[in-house]
This record gives sequence, structure tokens and C-alpha cells, in this order.
Amino acid sequence: MAARAGAGDRRWLLRLVIAFAFSQAAVSMARPAVSYRALALGADERAVGVIAGVYALLPLFAAVPLGRRTDRGRCVPLLAVGAVLIGVGCGLSGTAGSLAALAAWSGVMGLGHLCFVIGAQSIVARRSSPAEQDRNFGHFTIGASLGQLVGPVAAGLLVSGHDGAMGRTSALALVVSAGVAAVSLTCLRRIEAPMIAAGTTTGPGGKPRRRRKTEPAKKPESKPGKVSVWRILRTRGVPSGILVSLAVLSATDILTAYLPVVGEERGISPTVIGVLLSLRAAAAIACRLVMTPMIQRMGRTVLLTGSCLLGGLLCAGIALPVPVWGLALMLVALGFCLGVGQPLSMTTVVRAAPEEARSTALALRLTGNRLGQVAAPASAGLVAGVAGTGAPFMMLGVLLLGAAGLGVRSTPRDPAPAPATPAPAKAPETPEETPVAAEDGRDRR
Repeated sequence: MAARAGAGDRRWLLRLVIAFAFSQAAVSMARPAVSYRALALGADERAVGVIAGVYALLPLFAAVPLGRRTDRGRCVPLLAVGAVLIGVGCGLSGTAGSLAALAAWSGVMGLGHLCFVIGAQSIVARRSSPAEQDRNFGHFTIGASLGQLVGPVAAGLLVSGHDGAMGRTSALALVVSAGVAAVSLTCLRRIEAPMIAAGTTTGPGGKPRRRRKTEPAKKPESKPGKVSVWRILRTRGVPSGILVSLAVLSATDILTAYLPVVGEERGISPTVIGVLLSLRAAAAIACRLVMTPMIQRMGRTVLLTGSCLLGGLLCAGIALPVPVWGLALMLVALGFCLGVGQPLSMTTVVRAAPEEARSTALALRLTGNRLGQVAAPASAGLVAGVAGTGAPFMMLGVLLLGAAGLGVRSTPRDPAPAPATPAPAKAPETPEETPVAAEDGRDRR
């Protein structure tokens, strides 16, 4: 079992947030760049949706095995593998000369992002006490929002469609995003508590020392049985957390993939589209900075349901032919609403799941996310091909409204604060009975 760090030492969380910000910036920079490169290679709306769905296809099958592995061991190696796969996927997407190759390397990038997120969320769950979970998960997701803030702006500045240069500039953006992913590898030191082996004890200063030869070896404890996926999914609170996370991430994903298509149709430049996506991310950061006061005032269930309801209405509003300033206002409000869903869905799943299967439960949540990322963009591509580019946003609105309705029925209510009870009165001490010899006992009887 990993040793828990002191309650006041949160430098590990800062390092994890920085690493997550760089990895998420690489992905957020690459996703719109992949869409622009696909358009430069001759893709239509349906093909863009299929490529966006392939990004989540490999992670759909890998999430639960990776979660099982993380429940039994360390998390940092998974983060390192994830950062490498993100970099490889981004870089080779920039050199892809066909839509099939572009989709394949986009899938590698998605698998790397899944590895990084499973490892990072598991570290937060292990190193946070129940009272710190909302705050720490909220601060952790600030890293994602920082990446989503910087990445689209950088992609918009690098990608240019003038004079047929979109193919070259989108490739440049993808290669740069690979370099950004590599930076996250430098931030992975000392973010996970050391694992203390069974044959060691704690020495001076909390450092582990080896057991002496004269000390008897303890009998190893029996490992708890593996919790089944079906049991985790039947736990009250886990399905609603998965559903809300699926809806929120699908909305974020389709916004990232389809806002460039909307911009091309409405004559909005890639630079402005990048700024609009970054405004949404900035609003999510602002939301997470005030997450704790909002939970204390409104309660977790009301806050989660209300944000999904308002987010669904705002998503549907993007389909309307509003001016750029109106689109900016809607994206700011939408970012604030969507910023609530991810950290609270993490806390909901972690609190509901059995303690020995928290990483697996978080992996199931990510499986739901990837299922949404496969199905939602592909469905959006079909809907956009039939009803226009605004139709996917109407579909997102319906999805968020459905998540709000089902989530409020299956999410456990926030526990009421327990009334203060006085300490039990101390029982009067009774003098210890003097042991009686066996012979005296026989005489007394």
C-alpha cells in the first residue's frame, strides 16, 4: 500500500496539475489540427466525425484492463507511457498522407491520453482524504482546462488556410503538439507516494528500512478478491457518474472537433475559432476555482443537475446563426457549466465504488467517456451530413438534458451534517479484582 503523504504537503498535486496541463495542451492542440488536416486531405463532415471517433476507439477496449493494473501497482509508469503515446500519435498524424493513416495515429494519441488520465486520476484518489476529494479533483481538472485554454489558441495561430497552406500548417501544428507532450515527462517526479515493500519497516524520518535477519517475517496477508465489473456498475452513484461524464466529455469533444467545421461554413477564421474554444476552457477554470463554495451553498446533486440542464440548452443554442460575440458569450457560459461535470463525476464514482476497486471504477468511467467519444462524433457526422453542421449541437443538448434527468434520480443525495452529540459519560472505574489462587477459591466455595 502506498504511504500517504502529510496532509499539508500538496506539492505532488501541483506537479501533477502541471504535467496534466502539458499533456492536455498537446491533445487540445492536436484535435482541431487533425480536423483541419482532414479537411485539407479532402474529408467531408462525415469523415471528420469518423476520424474524431477513432480517437476514442482503442481506449474503449483498453480502459478496464489498465484500471485493473493500476489497482494493483504504481501509477507513474502509466503516465510516462501515456505521454510517449500522445507525442508519437501527434507527430505521426502530422506526417500522415491519407485519411486512414490520420485516423490510425489519432487512435494512438487517444490511447496515450487514456493511459495518462487513468494514472493521474488514480493518484488523486489514493492521496486524497474524503474531505479533500472535491477540492483535489477540482484542482486536478484545472490542468485539463489550462491545456484546453492554450492548445486551441496555439493551433489557431499555427493553422492557416490562406493560399492552400492548410495541409502544411496543420502538419506543423501537430508536430509542435508532439513536442508539448514530451514536456510533461519532465514533471512526473515525486508525484506518487513511495511503495513500502512487505519486508521493510519504517525507520527514522519515515524512511523505509529493511527488516533485520533476526526479526521474524510476518505472514503475508491474503489479497482481497477482485471486484467484478458488474458489481461496480450496480453500485448506486457509479452509473450516474459515468453518464454525466460521458455527456460532458462528448460535448467538449464535439465542440473541439466541429467548431472548426462551423467556422469554415460561417466564414470564421481558425484564429477566432481557437480563441472561442479557449474562452470555454477559461470559463471551466474559473468554475473549478469556486467549486468548493458552490458545493457548500447548493449541494453536489443540485449543482451537477443544474449545470447539465443549462449546458444542454446552451449547446442547442450554438446551432442558431448567432454573431461571433453571441457565440463567445454562449461558449463562456457553456464552459462554466461543463466545468462542473468532470470533477464532480470523478468524486461521485470514487465515493461510491469499493475502496479496493477505485481505479477500475475510474477506468469504467473513462470507458463510458470513450464510448461517448466513439458514438457521439460518428453520430454527429451522420447528423451533420443530413441536417447540416448545426445539428450535432442540438444532439448534444438532448444528451445533456437526458444526463441531468437520469443523474438526479440515481445519484445519492448529499448526506446531511450529523448533529453534534455529547461525548459518552465515562463509566465509573471499578477496582480490578485480585486474582485468587486455586486453593483459596476452593475454600471460598
